[in-house]
Amino acid sequence: MKKLFYLLLFIFTGSQATSAHKIYDPIAPNKITDRYIPAYYQNIGGLLGYRMNINLEKRLLQIDSATLLSGFKKRPGAQTWIGEHVGKFLFSASKTYAYSHDPRIKHLMDDMVQKYIACQMPDGYLGTYLLKDRWTEWDVWAHKYAIIGLLNYYSVTGYQPALETAKKAADLICRTFGDDQGKRDLMLAGDHNGLAPGSILEPMVDLYRYTGDQKYFDFCKYILRAYEQPTGPKIIGQLEKYGDVTKVGDAKAYEMLSCFLGILKYYKLTGEDKYLKLLQTAWTDIATHRLYITGTSSDHEIFVAPGILGAENKNDMGEGCVTVTWIQFNLQLLQITGEAKYAEELEKSVYNHLLAAENPQTGCVSYYTALQGAKPYRCDQGYSCCLSSVPRGISLIPEMLGGTIDHVFTVLMYENAEATTDITTNDNSNILLKIKSTTSFPLDGKVTYVVNPAKAATFTIDFRVPLWAKNFVARVGNEAYTGKNGQLLSVNRVWKPGDNVVVSFDMPLEVLPGGMSYPNAVAFKRGPQVLAIDQGLNKGLTSLKMVDYVNSTSQLSDTKSALPADWGWKEAYSLQMKVGYKTQSIILVPFSEAGQKSADIEVWVKH
Repeated sequence: MKKLFYLLLFIFTGSQATSAHKIYDPIAPNKITDRYIPAYYQNIGGLLGYRMNINLEKRLLQIDSATLLSGFKKRPGAQTWIGEHVGKFLFSASKTYAYSHDPRIKHLMDDMVQKYIACQMPDGYLGTYLLKDRWTEWDVWAHKYAIIGLLNYYSVTGYQPALETAKKAADLICRTFGDDQGKRDLMLAGDHNGLAPGSILEPMVDLYRYTGDQKYFDFCKYILRAYEQPTGPKIIGQLEKYGDVTKVGDAKAYEMLSCFLGILKYYKLTGEDKYLKLLQTAWTDIATHRLYITGTSSDHEIFVAPGILGAENKNDMGEGCVTVTWIQFNLQLLQITGEAKYAEELEKSVYNHLLAAENPQTGCVSYYTALQGAKPYRCDQGYSCCLSSVPRGISLIPEMLGGTIDHVFTVLMYENAEATTDITTNDNSNILLKIKSTTSFPLDGKVTYVVNPAKAATFTIDFRVPLWAKNFVARVGNEAYTGKNGQLLSVNRVWKPGDNVVVSFDMPLEVLPGGMSYPNAVAFKRGPQVLAIDQGLNKGLTSLKMVDYVNSTSQLSDTKSALPADWGWKEAYSLQMKVGYKTQSIILVPFSEAGQKSADIEVWVKH
């Protein structure tokens, strides 16, 4: 099917583009075949397209390769985990290039890779420490991102030296660590009870798949054994015993989720069911007990007790790396299972906490992104893990919009876009499908699709019905199909080139309770978007603590005309609330856009 997909890509983008943008696939197959396969998306518009362009123009294209490479050119690096940033950039740049085909990002990453490869030591070392200090802190972690970045670059360019550099780095890891006599204990080569160095499982699985070299597979099995030894985080044992992520290692969220990504890839490679079941248990624990309404987790970077969701800057909540790795975790589970609940979480995280962590005015990124107070955006490069991670999450957006689930084209997110894929018809033949969506979402709840199969045929198109949607209906001509929340709405019919589908749904105001952490407060949500009060947009409001929501019958009013001229995404609402003894209109904007001009914001409003 993938061969057909790239043939179709050739047809739709032209031979020159296809030769430049071919995807180089792994050679070792997985035993578990993905049920969800993302479509090839172009011309993504709306809020997501706008923010993807900000990520490209104001963040990725502003990266200074000299800063990111400084720790390799002059060891030791100025900061202990400076070695991770090149790999993270190459991940973001490769994903962005695969979608955009932008020659500027291609040139930047080409130049970065050439200089990066030249920094590798003869023994394969690709870290930033002196020889005497190797393998004491973040070396293995940096090599993890080196391999991830180089393999992503190889996947979109086929540049063989990038693959060879990744292999040499991995070979050094394999020679250095293991449970054979004379080798080091991997779990002691980094922080967080082995969670940090143990996360190298993910790229080791990938490298085995790209090369078929047995030693990488053997090293993966060693890592899984090492997790459970006395020095390890006991990922498998603790999840089997407690089903509680706070019992794993030292509960460090980013590093633990990074290990989960590797374990899921190992499951796909081997088909060993226990790993999937355990990580679905971990997912349920996080989603049920430790997730903010904006689709992130962590307090001071760790998973904490159920329902403890402090949302101030003092809580160091919503670490950007956690947001992105939670997104990756859900994306992998969606690919494996095809279950809509994972797409629901992706939508929540993307439209809220992911976009909130990058300032559309500047492209600067917040390490932690609190729901209360000013967002602490920073613009530095090469020193803060989250400032490199958040762009990675944004670069993954095209993989979440939709694709085939069990060979049926399935819409997962509602945005302007053009998708190309191959689908299976009712008579089990494969045909080309192009589908174009036009919408103002999330400003309104109407999306028009133009369906263009290669020929008239009978097949199904599925539409995810979000939990937040009301009155979800898909109309084709005179036929209407009604959806149920949290399920897929299937439209099976004879589709002809040029057929139109009009999807409509309502997005009424939702008032969310503050839970254990904010028992006397509420938050507001419209569609997938959590809303926030931005003090800078509410002139005369001297303190956000003065605002009190008391009128449960008031509705949102469109107030985008009140936004400043340079406010890029024009979406704003007003709601009647009390300020002191007076009732007045308070302007709210999506949390993802709030605070971009450094004003204090408030998601949890007194009630």
